[in-house]
Amino acid sequence: MTAITEGTILWSPSPETVQQANITRYIQWLASERNVHLADYDELWQWSVTDLSGFWGSLWDYLEIVAQAKGDVVLADATMPRPAWFPDARLNYAENIVAKMPADGSVLFFKDENTPLQEITKAEIVSQIAALRAALLEMGVQKGDRVVAYLPNRPEAVIAVLAVASIGAVWSSCAPDFGVRSVLDRFSQIEPKVLITANGYQYNGRTYNRADVVDELVAKLPTVKHIIEVPVIDADPLPRATAWSNVMETYTNADLTFEQVPFAHPLWILYSSGTTGLPKPIVHGHGGNLLEHAKAGVFHNDLRAGDRFMWFTSTGWMMWNYMLGALLSGSSVVLYDGSPGYPSLDALWVLAEEAQVTYFGTSPAFVSACAKAELYPNQTHDLSRIRGVGSTGAPLTVSDFQWIYDNVGKDLALESLSGGTDLCTAFVGGARTKPVRAGEIQGASLGAKVEAYDAEGNPVIGEVGELVITAPMPSMPIYFWNDADHARYDASYFEMYPGVWRHGDWIKFNEHGGCVIYGRSDSTINRKGVRMGTSEIYECVLALDVVLDVLVVDLEMLGRDPFMPMFVVLREGVGLDDDLKAIIKRKLRKEVSPRHAPDDIFAVDEIPYTLSGKRLEIPVRRVLLGQDPEKIVNRGAIRNPAALQPFIEMAERLAPST
Repeated sequence: MTAITEGTILWSPSPETVQQANITRYIQWLASERNVHLADYDELWQWSVTDLSGFWGSLWDYLEIVAQAKGDVVLADATMPRPAWFPDARLNYAENIVAKMPADGSVLFFKDENTPLQEITKAEIVSQIAALRAALLEMGVQKGDRVVAYLPNRPEAVIAVLAVASIGAVWSSCAPDFGVRSVLDRFSQIEPKVLITANGYQYNGRTYNRADVVDELVAKLPTVKHIIEVPVIDADPLPRATAWSNVMETYTNADLTFEQVPFAHPLWILYSSGTTGLPKPIVHGHGGNLLEHAKAGVFHNDLRAGDRFMWFTSTGWMMWNYMLGALLSGSSVVLYDGSPGYPSLDALWVLAEEAQVTYFGTSPAFVSACAKAELYPNQTHDLSRIRGVGSTGAPLTVSDFQWIYDNVGKDLALESLSGGTDLCTAFVGGARTKPVRAGEIQGASLGAKVEAYDAEGNPVIGEVGELVITAPMPSMPIYFWNDADHARYDASYFEMYPGVWRHGDWIKFNEHGGCVIYGRSDSTINRKGVRMGTSEIYECVLALDVVLDVLVVDLEMLGRDPFMPMFVVLREGVGLDDDLKAIIKRKLRKEVSPRHAPDDIFAVDEIPYTLSGKRLEIPVRRVLLGQDPEKIVNRGAIRNPAALQPFIEMAERLAPST
């Protein structure tokens, strides 16, 4: 096997792929319908971020947005942090989803750990949306009211969000593995009127009854007047709850209509990870998500009628909302509820074959786990229909790129994406007409003026800088809930560079427009003036077979001597001795930087993660610097809160000397 390095071209689109790509068809349409002549993706991107009204206005027409009114003005005010998009528009996100669903064949495919693959048609979905909509209206739900869900990734969740949106009510969801405090921290801020909940969930071969959790949620959410129960496990009915089946039977002949709302009317509320304090309730609008998700699915994932889009996600992560938006392309969506490792680590590859998936969405952690388990899925499963693989949640390493091309398919577009809950999209990602290079994201998304800023706020190429967005995007939040003066919102994104969105990641762009994400900018390692994102360090260390997970923090603080500890999770039976420490340090000095080898290495049983799957770098750093963990860490927002305890115990002896 030939070794590859960052930037090595692993795949180039064939002339046929370029010709058939949705991006190419759009460029041709712009020439014939708008007299805008562009040669390729790079020119298209440049136009999309300089003529904002021309680009987003053309998308409305090209993507055939269904609306009561569009209005003549696309962007009334381009000033961030509060631009004004389509001020005269009246539309509905759910109506556009339903309009694009294929009339023939299946719209949703669904499987969990215990049941065979199910297929659901448009007629079935529309009937259930209409029934739930009628029930919610009878329960008193009106435009602007909040309806919350405590549901796994199942068809009922898709039907519910569309029913809520059809009314003009506001959706918010948590996955049922979230604990009571995590859910209350989110839902109590937005005062919901109705709770749609599962009675439990299944994961890794086990079932978890959530009746007690639901009881406590209802007791502590006094605004909840009605409960609708989705039976996921075999258990007694929840008290006070209306069964989902009863709703479907009672309102079986209901008509489906869609409330026409302004472009910036609230659609759903997502949340920041909430590792420090209450999660920020991020409010997204109907129009912004509609245009952004249609654009992302059609142009960046290159989806079209007949495609089957799958992304392993949960209802507690923005990728679930992004996945829903794939329906705007006319493709079908494949849902999976359960562990990706049950009954074996090839469970998702089994599903990809059975559901004939054409776009497979995953994460670097899953790819790395498959590689270390020595899986060869394209040798054991028919994955020939997959023409796109997406990955997000963390940077995808060079070795991960190579593994996918070696073990999934040679002729596919591997699209590493990065974005965030804040915009509910990927603002850097795939472009089907461009080559795929190892370790690189192909470039900034259309309409996303993403740049790297140096310390002085100047754009840089070929250097790691702050990831900023210097022109408005329609899917930027319309506001935070309960933030009347926008103080929290402005401080979150615009404090460092007034009028410019600072996202909190390190990014480097190269001369051909590709980019690499280096992790969160506020957890960057700064050693003797040389800054480096943690992702490079993790990639190097995780290449060792004996290391299963790793976390590194820089305990540099003004007035104190710097100290950089590393924490590793090792394979069972492997001990952390001086020889292994030396191997890790030597590898880092050689492959990353002599300055970025750790001062010491410690073995832990597990690394703490947020509920959305991110390492708790910043809270761990603050704990080890001696700050009170109860004030800086919300344990309810941690996927594995017990993993934080060893760091608390280490704090006194690891805190840097004064």
